[in-house]
Amino acid sequence: MLAALLVAAAVLFVICYFVYGRYMRKVYELDNAHKAPSETCYDGVDYCPAHPSVLIGHHFSSIAGAGPIVGPIAAASLFGWLPTYLWCVIGSAFFGGPHDMGSVVSSMRHEGKSIGEVVDRWIGRRGKWLFLCFTWLTLVLVVAVFLQLSADTFAADPAVAFSGTVYIFLAVVFGVLVYRLKLPLLYTSLAMIPLVLGAVVYGHYADWVQTVFAIPMERWRWILIGYVFVASILPVWLLLQPRDYLASYLLYFAVIVGAAGILFGGFHEITLPAFKSFTPLEATYLWPLLFVMVACGAISGFHCMVGSGTTSKQIRCETDAQFIGYGAMLLEGLVAIIALGTIMVAGSLVNNNPMETYGAGFGRFAQVLGIEPGLGKSLGLLAVNSFILTSLDTATRLGRYQLQEMSNDRLDRYTATLIGVVGAMGLLYVRSGDIPAWKLIWPVFGASNQLVAALALLAVSVWVIKGLKKGAAFLMLPMVFMLLTTLAALVLLVTSNWGKGNYLLVGIGVVLLALALMLVQEAYKALRAPVRQ
Repeated sequence: MLAALLVAAAVLFVICYFVYGRYMRKVYELDNAHKAPSETCYDGVDYCPAHPSVLIGHHFSSIAGAGPIVGPIAAASLFGWLPTYLWCVIGSAFFGGPHDMGSVVSSMRHEGKSIGEVVDRWIGRRGKWLFLCFTWLTLVLVVAVFLQLSADTFAADPAVAFSGTVYIFLAVVFGVLVYRLKLPLLYTSLAMIPLVLGAVVYGHYADWVQTVFAIPMERWRWILIGYVFVASILPVWLLLQPRDYLASYLLYFAVIVGAAGILFGGFHEITLPAFKSFTPLEATYLWPLLFVMVACGAISGFHCMVGSGTTSKQIRCETDAQFIGYGAMLLEGLVAIIALGTIMVAGSLVNNNPMETYGAGFGRFAQVLGIEPGLGKSLGLLAVNSFILTSLDTATRLGRYQLQEMSNDRLDRYTATLIGVVGAMGLLYVRSGDIPAWKLIWPVFGASNQLVAALALLAVSVWVIKGLKKGAAFLMLPMVFMLLTTLAALVLLVTSNWGKGNYLLVGIGVVLLALALMLVQEAYKALRAPVRQ
C-alpha cells in the first residue's frame, strides 16, 4: 500500500512536470533569446549565472529545510494520512509548483528583483511597501528561529556540528576550484560529494568529534550569528552556490534511501488511520489547519522569496525556470510523501516529536539497504539539519535584498545585513519572563507564511493578465483558495487567542488580515485600471 502511494505520487509528478510544466512554459513564453538577469545585471556578488544542476541544488536545499518533514507528519498525526497525502500530491503539482515557477519567472522579467517589484509595477507602490515590509519581518523571524534550531542541534549532537562545519569548508574549496580555477563541474563533484557524505559517517563514529565539537548552545548561537552575516555578504559563487549544491546531495541521498526502503522493503504495515477527524482538538479544524500545517510539503510563501530572491539572480537562461522552479517543488512533494510514510508505519508521533518520528522511520527504511538503523536515523536527521542551516543563511541574504529594494539600493549589503541580523538577535534575546520574543509570535508564522504564498500568486496573476495579456486561471484559482484558507486560519487564531488573553498574537493576526485585504483591494483596482506604460 505504501509503495503504491509513493509510485502513484511519483508518476503524477513526472506527468505534471512535462505536461503542466510545458503549458506554463508556453504561457510565460520562455525563450533563451531573452537574456537572464544573471547576465544583464551581472555583478559577481549576487547576480552570477549558475549551471542548472548547481542552481537546483541551491534552490531545492533552501526551500526544503525541515518544512516537508515536520508539516506532513504533524498534520497526519491529527487528521490521518489520506487527507495529508492528497494535499501533498495535489498541492505540490497544482498549487506550490505554479507558485514557485511563477515567482522565478516574474522575477526574471523584473531584473531579478523580488515579488515586491512585481507588486510595485503591476499593483502599485503602496502594495510594494506593504508586501516588502511584511516579508522582511517574516524573514527576520525565520532567521531567529532557524538560528536557534541550528544552535540547539549543534549543541545536542557534535556529529551534526562537525559535518556542517566540514561541508561549509568544502563548499568554499569547491567554489574556488570551479569558478576560479575552472575545473570541470563533473570531476569536482565526484571528488567533493564523497567527502561530504563521508564527513557525515565519520562524525558519527569519531570519538574526538564528540569532544572538540561539544560546544554549549549559547556559544554556537554567537558562532552562527557571525556565520550568517558573513555568508550573506560573500559572493554567491564562493559559498552559497557550492554549499547548497553539495548539501543537496544529502537530501537526494535521503530521498533515494527512503524511496528504496519503501519500494523494496516488503510489506510495510500502515498503522496510522487513513482519516481521524475533522476536529481532532478544540478549535482545530481540518480546513483551514491542514493546508497551513503541511506548508512546504505542498505550497509555502518562503519559496517565492527564495525564487524571486537568490534563484532568479543566478538562473542562466529562461527555460531553466521550469526545471528549477517547478521541478524542485515536485521533488519536495516527494520528500513530503516519504516523510508521511514514516508516521504511517509508526502509527503515531514518536515521543510527540515529528523529527524523531522521521528519524525512526528513516532508520527503518535504511535498514532495507543494509544500513544499521541507528546510523540510518542519524543520516536522515543530519540531512534535515543541514538544510535548516542552509535555509538560515539564505533567509539572511533574502532579508538583505528586501531592505535594499525598500531603500532603492541606498543601503549597502553590509548595513542591510547588519540590520536584519540585529533584528533576529532581538527576537532571540528579548524576553517576556522566561519566554523569548520569537516563541511568543511563532504560532502566527504558519498563517503568515501561507498568506505570503497567496499574495505572491495574486501579484504574478496580475502580471500575467496585465503584462503578458494571458489568462491566469491556473494562478488565480490556487490564489483564491489559499487566500480564503489563510484568512480563515487568521480568524481562528485571533478568536482563540482573544479568549486566552494573548493580545500580542491577536494584534498580529488583525494586522495580517488588514494587510491581505488591502493588497487584494489594490490588486482589484490595478486589474480595472489601464496598463501603466
